[in-house]
Amino acid sequence: MTERFTNVVVGSGEAGKWLSWTQARQGEKTVVIERSKLGGACPNVACLPSKNVIFSAKVASLVKQAASFGIRVPSSDVDIAAVTHRKQEMVDGEAAAHAQLFRESGAEVVMGHAEFIEPKTVRVSLGAGGTRTLRGDRVFLAVGTHASVPDVPGLAESNPMTHVEALNLARLPEHLVVLGGGYVGLEFAQAMRRFGSQVTVIQPGPRLLEREDPEFSEALTDVLRDDGIAVLLRTALERVSGRSGESIQVHLRSELPARAIDASHLLVATGRTPNTNGLGVERAGIELDARGYVRVNERLETTAAGVWAMGECAGSPQFTHVSFDDYRIVRDNLAGGSRTTRDRIIPYCLFTDPELAHVGVTETAANAQGLRFRVHRLPMSMVLRTRSHGDTRGMLKVLIADNDQIVGFTALGVEASEFMAAVQVAMIGRLPYTALRDGIFAHPTAAEGLIALFSTPPSAPSQQRSKAQHRNVAA
Repeated sequence: MTERFTNVVVGSGEAGKWLSWTQARQGEKTVVIERSKLGGACPNVACLPSKNVIFSAKVASLVKQAASFGIRVPSSDVDIAAVTHRKQEMVDGEAAAHAQLFRESGAEVVMGHAEFIEPKTVRVSLGAGGTRTLRGDRVFLAVGTHASVPDVPGLAESNPMTHVEALNLARLPEHLVVLGGGYVGLEFAQAMRRFGSQVTVIQPGPRLLEREDPEFSEALTDVLRDDGIAVLLRTALERVSGRSGESIQVHLRSELPARAIDASHLLVATGRTPNTNGLGVERAGIELDARGYVRVNERLETTAAGVWAMGECAGSPQFTHVSFDDYRIVRDNLAGGSRTTRDRIIPYCLFTDPELAHVGVTETAANAQGLRFRVHRLPMSMVLRTRSHGDTRGMLKVLIADNDQIVGFTALGVEASEFMAAVQVAMIGRLPYTALRDGIFAHPTAAEGLIALFSTPPSAPSQQRSKAQHRNVAA
């Protein structure tokens, strides 16, 4: 028997849950299908729990430095099982809150794996056994992504950790090897080092965080190395032997002679793969791109009529806040609006200590696009707030167009994400940079440093280009 619904939502992550709650509260018959954890990755195995563990690592670091703050602490021992327990208490609270919100919304939750059998119709293999066939007047895909494991001899057989397993450690790794120099890998690398593990980061490319401007990649590399993390650049993984969690040997190839590293744990953080395999999208007229992401237009409509895709599975930038905006685009368009994904101002943060935060274009990207801009820089030591923290590492950098609007901003340092939020508001409002320069910010806040940043004379761009090679940044 086929059950009929107004809305069938596949995936209960950020975009899926909000759409389910909204449409169900409007009285539409809505069902959401979730194959794993209600609420998706963010509250269960990603954003929130990882930041919970990272904050525990921050506390561990502060305790070890207590004497420099005038505090005597008799012990700085880390109980990783207690760290994991603290994280799990938060996750359990989030799970209960999500279950309650689904009940209150009126959306039906079905736990199981969905697979299309024809357009707008899925068969769900229920987690509790049996199947249900569900058909929607509208279908929404919000199935997310999962951690990729490269095809390297012995890697899969070594049972490496992804971010999911790294959040559930019962004992502290003696020596953790992290594959990948991106956001997930670096956050975990620093946290585990601060808990007391020996940590080695392996990055095939010439620098960490390759999409950032080189000066920020280099500065963050220095931060990690100062923490005692071994960072191996231009180093490829050839093969792995042993088993993560017990004893492994990682064989490497680089400009140096081939070598091997003995370690206890291996964490893979080399990218994401969309959860579209096994959905049977071909039976519903839904096309995927060459990488397996759902092909959508700027309104997040798929190639099948009456079917939308949102969040990471649609190839959107892999941030929870972008998935939430995808939901808002679809929600408003269902109500007769005309929102698109064009020209979104998307911020992101790396929650190392200190933080790295960015919004807009980088200088590297602006040069590649031939944009006209000038650059203002400020050492974080000139922000008085950092001196009260005793951590003056990092810098601020902003790109300003000829019309005096801000087109890009990057911060590395204490409370970098708070700087970024203030700048982003100015970008959203299309304010000239002078609105921030001439504003009155409370002293001594981090945001006060923006006055100094925008008051500095512009510095030469890292990559000089003639005027003929530039074009104006659009207003």
